[in-house]
Amino acid sequence: MFSKSYTLLPQGDCPKTPGLFVDPVSFTQRGPHKGFSFDNIPNVSENDFTDTSQGWLSWICNLIVIFFVYFFTFITFPITGWFVLKTVPNYQRIVAFRLGRVGPPKGPGIVLVLPLIDQWQRVDLRTRAFNIPPSQVITLDGGELLVGADIQFRIWNPVMSVLSVQDLNASTRMTAQKAMTYLLAKRTVREIQTQRVKLGEYLVADINEMTRPWGLEVDRVELALGSVLKAPEQSPSAPLTMPPAVPGLEGLTDPIQQLAMHFLGGIQKPQQEDCITFTDELSSAAQTVMATPRSVEELLDAVKLLLSEALVHQVGACFQFDVSSEDGQHHNYFVDLSQGSGAAGAGSLCREPDVTMSMSDSDLLAMFQGVLRPFSAYTSGRLKIQGDIDTAMKLEELIKLLKK
Repeated sequence: MFSKSYTLLPQGDCPKTPGLFVDPVSFTQRGPHKGFSFDNIPNVSENDFTDTSQGWLSWICNLIVIFFVYFFTFITFPITGWFVLKTVPNYQRIVAFRLGRVGPPKGPGIVLVLPLIDQWQRVDLRTRAFNIPPSQVITLDGGELLVGADIQFRIWNPVMSVLSVQDLNASTRMTAQKAMTYLLAKRTVREIQTQRVKLGEYLVADINEMTRPWGLEVDRVELALGSVLKAPEQSPSAPLTMPPAVPGLEGLTDPIQQLAMHFLGGIQKPQQEDCITFTDELSSAAQTVMATPRSVEELLDAVKLLLSEALVHQVGACFQFDVSSEDGQHHNYFVDLSQGSGAAGAGSLCREPDVTMSMSDSDLLAMFQGVLRPFSAYTSGRLKIQGDIDTAMKLEELIKLLKK
């Protein structure tokens, strides 16, 4: 069973994308791990226990001692048979240290363990499970919620599990809890609540990368979500749970359904007249000025008035617009909400945008004015999106500000 090198167990539909802790090179190439107690034993992960570090004098002394122990065991058999013969079931292995040097795992069946010179330990290869109690996690958007996890793992190399770590259960529990906290701290409350299965698969890859030198593999991680202790900052408290499906679109899959739910949000809300609000620094009263942009340049001027560090912190992405006019000309515009106080203008970004949207100038104005639904434009082909759909949905924050 252990004559071949270890291969990962199939883990369902888990993507081949490495997680947060995974190095892309080591994710596909399994090299030796340095800095562990079994480094002086070559190829222990491939069950080659040839010890070249032993000198010839030590080798001769070992042979003499082993010979005398074998001879003593043989002449006192069957009395010593009660002590040297061990029955190992099929789901266990025995890791024996003979005169302090480890050998290949023994079992299943009846194995011989010599007295005085052999120290041995049983290792259970069956899948076992433990749970991480719900702990408080602070998410990327400032929310706080209780999250626990149920984890299943098994030992695939009994020798490495004995040599590498002293308390395997405690070390695995601590590693899994640290990986879960680090991963969820990079996600929002909505992502954690709607992508539990995907996050569990990412955790499997992350934990396996750290526990691989221990001869241990995690088979399954299932997140257990508790209550939300604090709502996310600058977001309404109602949409913390998954919004209901858009009527008539229940059968559609993720990208279009998400675009309908997030980008449109209140699809049955009455249309409101567009306006821009200016506040005079010398007066506490706010003045509302109606403004309906008639060109893309006027729209960019209105967008520049709304740029702020709070909006950049909330969106955190840059958008490129490839706009075509009625006379067949193409113009590029950008809205950078990834750094500073944001920027908007004509031309292309000096770096790669997160999302590129292609549409006509009339459709762009209609979309920001609320006349054209982004979902209708996307499904009809009038709006083309290159990039992450979830990132494109963040542009809704800017559209909401323009409608106020």
